[in-house]
Amino acid sequence: MVQAVIFDFDGVVADSELLHYKAMHRVVKGRGLDIPKDVHWEKYLGYTDYENVHIVNADYGMGWDEATMAAIVAEKTEIFDRLVNEETAIIDGVVEFVRRLAEAGIPTAVCSGATRKDIVQMLRGTELADAFGPMVTADDVTKGKPDPQGYLLALSRLNNGTGAKIEAARCVVVEDSHWGLQAAAAAGMHRVAVTNTYAAAHLRPYAEMVVARLDAIEIAELRLLCERGLS
Repeated sequence: MVQAVIFDFDGVVADSELLHYKAMHRVVKGRGLDIPKDVHWEKYLGYTDYENVHIVNADYGMGWDEATMAAIVAEKTEIFDRLVNEETAIIDGVVEFVRRLAEAGIPTAVCSGATRKDIVQMLRGTELADAFGPMVTADDVTKGKPDPQGYLLALSRLNNGTGAKIEAARCVVVEDSHWGLQAAAAAGMHRVAVTNTYAAAHLRPYAEMVVARLDAIEIAELRLLCERGLS
């Protein structure tokens, strides 16, 4: 049986990956660095803002000190806040799938590299505003995906919140990137990939199931997934 479903957020629940890129690109371009979208998608997608800036700093030899990098993250956040009010949206099929899980009594959680503030802001005023259980965000971890720290923390909080003994091998993770799928695998959880950000061919080696929309998933399929051994 499936005991819980844990969602990534950006690119899975909300169509916000592009907004994060636009905001970060605008800030670093103002400091003399132009990172094309395809390069960002290949190398930096999935990192927290803090990790992103530190890795870019090293990759491009920018020589930014800690104060400069902190300022970049702060500027990016301000721009993202403006963009999210104009452009963000819950991805088609998510509400239906989350409702299906609720009707089946399956607990849910979020494990995301976004900040809690960003997630709350994007969910505010939507049908999903109070739909999820525990949220593990960039504010809660010291290591981002593909490290499993976030998913293991989400599992711990699910167990504390439900009073049940939810096993990692009975959890299904929904992700849109290979980094997230690798993190879920390292946490000993089952993996479903949705093709909102990457093509199916890219995700298939890391996932046990690949779908174009979340409302294509039936509860019976998740149960079958959890009855199989991890692959």
